[in-house]
Amino acid sequence: MMATFFGEVLSVYSRAVEDDEEDQANTNEEDEQIRKEIEEKREVNIEWGPEVTKAIEYTGSQTLQCSDFILAVGHNAAGLLSAYVLNSASWDAVGHVSLWNERSRGSCRHSSAPLPGEPACVFYRHRDNSSVLICQSTCYIAEDQLFQWTEKVFSCLEPRGLSVMVLSDTPVAEFKTPDYLYGSPVPFLRSLKTSTYKSQALCPALEQPNIVTGLPAAVLNHCQVHQIPTVMYQCYSDVISPDSVTMETYKPALSSLSKLVKLNSCPSKDVLRKIAKASETQSNLYT
Repeated sequence: MMATFFGEVLSVYSRAVEDDEEDQANTNEEDEQIRKEIEEKREVNIEWGPEVTKAIEYTGSQTLQCSDFILAVGHNAAGLLSAYVLNSASWDAVGHVSLWNERSRGSCRHSSAPLPGEPACVFYRHRDNSSVLICQSTCYIAEDQLFQWTEKVFSCLEPRGLSVMVLSDTPVAEFKTPDYLYGSPVPFLRSLKTSTYKSQALCPALEQPNIVTGLPAAVLNHCQVHQIPTVMYQCYSDVISPDSVTMETYKPALSSLSKLVKLNSCPSKDVLRKIAKASETQSNLYT
């Protein structure tokens, strides 16, 4: 609009305005295409082996019958299961999670399983007790991928009769307490459970104002919403790399696992040495 000398208001056509609108529309289309490509690249995929795929398809609910799901998040939690559980009985790798993000670039191959030693999420099932499922997660899962992970994994599991146990590694530097930790035993274990988990936790509850983050938090939230009995055991340690002392801190949780599957109660030093990549204790309090 413009005003004339006599006070009249006239409409003014501007090609520049039309060009700006076209540029804005093109920019929006480009931005939308970029967002779509990023979302596709960061999609979380679950790849099951033939036996599990067949078992899922066989049921009318398209879910896997599972009584116990044990999730280990972090190298020490995963190392505990390798030393005390997976080495003590017949287990088969039955699936894996494939994903890509800035810190997990090698686990995006959909068709092939992760390479040995590669950060990954791998599922194992007991040959004699197929209702027990274990997942070892040692790769980084970005914040925008956590909801996808929990939704896609738990959509494959029959929720009725399912119980979940989460083992999680956490730096002791993240533990908040009004009392100074000097002289306190480190590493130490804390627990958190959903309202439907009625059994007694095997260690003290996580004190306020501490919070749980990452994949353990996403799983706990999902199970709380869907009323799946779940307990989490979080180990606070001052060691960066896998460490036999930190692994053994999870031992109270083994009493629950021993009711489900046969355990190797005393793994050899060679087994622990193979799993623990660092022999010397390294502090991460100031790194």
